[in-house]
Amino acid sequence: MTTTAPRLGTALARLLILAAALLGTLLAGAAPASAHAALTGSDPKDGAVVVTAPKEVNLTFSEQVAMSADSIRVLDPAGRRADTGEIRDLCSGSVVRYGVGLRAGLPDGTYTVAWQAVSADSHPVAGAFTFSIGAPSQTSVALPDQEPGGGLVGALYGIARYLSYAGFAVLVGGGAFVLVCWPRGASVRPVQRTVVRAWLTLTGATLVMLLLRNPYTGSGELSDAFDLAGLRNVLETKTGAALTSRLLLLGAAALFVAVLFGSYTRRTDPKEKRDLVFGLGVGGTVVATGIAGTWALAEHASTGIQPGIAMPVDILHLLAVAAWLGGLTVLLVALYRTPSVERAAVERFSKVAFASVAVLAATGLYQSWRQVGSWSALTGTRYGQLLLVKIGLMGVLVGIAWISRRWTQRLADLPSTKDLPSTEGDTGEEEEAEEAEEAENAAESGEAGETEGGEAPAAASDVDPERAAQLARQRAAVATARRKRERDADPERSGLRRSVLTEAAVAVVLLAVTTVLTATEPGRTEEEAGRSNAASGPVAVPDRPVDLRLPFDTGGVDGKGVVRLSLDPGRTGANGLHLYVERPDGKPLDVPEIKIALTLEAKNVGPLPVAPDRIQAGHWSASGVQIPMPGEWRIQVTVRTSDIDQTTIDKNVKIG
Repeated sequence: MTTTAPRLGTALARLLILAAALLGTLLAGAAPASAHAALTGSDPKDGAVVVTAPKEVNLTFSEQVAMSADSIRVLDPAGRRADTGEIRDLCSGSVVRYGVGLRAGLPDGTYTVAWQAVSADSHPVAGAFTFSIGAPSQTSVALPDQEPGGGLVGALYGIARYLSYAGFAVLVGGGAFVLVCWPRGASVRPVQRTVVRAWLTLTGATLVMLLLRNPYTGSGELSDAFDLAGLRNVLETKTGAALTSRLLLLGAAALFVAVLFGSYTRRTDPKEKRDLVFGLGVGGTVVATGIAGTWALAEHASTGIQPGIAMPVDILHLLAVAAWLGGLTVLLVALYRTPSVERAAVERFSKVAFASVAVLAATGLYQSWRQVGSWSALTGTRYGQLLLVKIGLMGVLVGIAWISRRWTQRLADLPSTKDLPSTEGDTGEEEEAEEAEEAENAAESGEAGETEGGEAPAAASDVDPERAAQLARQRAAVATARRKRERDADPERSGLRRSVLTEAAVAVVLLAVTTVLTATEPGRTEEEAGRSNAASGPVAVPDRPVDLRLPFDTGGVDGKGVVRLSLDPGRTGANGLHLYVERPDGKPLDVPEIKIALTLEAKNVGPLPVAPDRIQAGHWSASGVQIPMPGEWRIQVTVRTSDIDQTTIDKNVKIG
């Protein structure tokens, strides 16, 4: 029984559905904009309670970030700006620190610090924390729920990133496949269309990313994509320069494509053709390397450890991906649309694919070490987990490629009579269309053959045009079916087509995972930020008292008031505790009982009871209150205002 390969239209539809479903799943499951630069410290620290207002707020990051005039905002309890709006660059050596000055005469209360920046690898990062002056208070500040780089703009930007990778792979890999593996493919229409569409996809995706860059790293509003001032600011950034350079290089790539599918196909002199191949090879390599460099210069490879090594390695990695997956795409099109593709071309591509896999293994191993750094990061961070998925998909892809290689060897072992004529099927659908057009022209001119009774052909005026067109379509369909039977009668080529199609399907999945991986915080960075935060500890303000203001309402008569609690010096070891109970008007409130408990939930410590002594009406005190270890402690105060009316209020505070 003859094995029949699936039709290309159905296969491509399945690939597109698979790509869309997978991309949607991955992007939906990923954080909209995973932080690549992490906030490793601040002064004041998150949750700190300071006695006097600081002169400025400083933020420390794990890597270099780009700051704008509004990157750090300090808001008072009413939501008004409390900063001067002047960002100060406090970087020194390897320390990345920025600050903003505060206005003089700030009142007591809880202040919110909201920050947003762009990390060195082009991804937007943001966050917020609070500190208090004098004592904590209620705040009316409402921060946006949408993460930077999220929402509709983030989704569109992510899709454009995916399409840019896919377009680059097919453009570079397709051109390399034609030059190195199948020179005759330069005159094949389906191959030409595939490479040209890849160029259009990459160019369009790059333009979309350039327009969306401003709202992607800023407001998140799609309408800001056409803000000329914002676009001008984007062009001044590293990412903007990289995208602009990519567009310029794509102009050179357009010239390469035009020569490859134009002048090259018309040359007949062997020497001239060899010279042109050499020129196209050198020029195409330079342009492809330059386009790959626009990713390396603006993303992961450009920051972190060993950027001087990482960027060339990243370029090699991208070129190897393009040579393998892009060439695979064009081979798939050739196998389905042009059955006459020579087995020698498939053999040459098999060698190119093997070399590409070797380069991918070497460069991928280095990149994995650089971005992950430890076994714990490989399994305990999102980046590491995605990397494991990518490695698994690579293993599957290599296994399927091995099957394709076996089919290729079987083709090579067959006698030469198994090769289809090299002059048939070069243009696939175009030949079918030409045959249909010729049949229609023949029918319309009365050349429809003899009638059923053996009579001579009827005059052109007596032929029904609709009937003639129908006969022409039938003849074209019969010719198409005949060619399909001839194509599918070769089980070796059918097997190769199926294995290459499966390779392409897995490659689509792999490309989607890679796109999400490039937008995820590297495992090494995540672990280093965690260690830095742990090293700095959850200390509020060292050697300064912790002051809390806790409103309460027991529900009974004279049951409303405020508890003011002071823990001095507010660090590990022995502390002095003073507690004042006041009515809403600020006068002392004498209550029959006060109880205090301290709990460190992160370490399962406590509750540790504290029994304060009554000093006078509304004033309670305890000495030698032991804080055994630093951390975020929950302070619970139970106030009883009568025999039956009492309530418990609590507050988390970081103590060093």
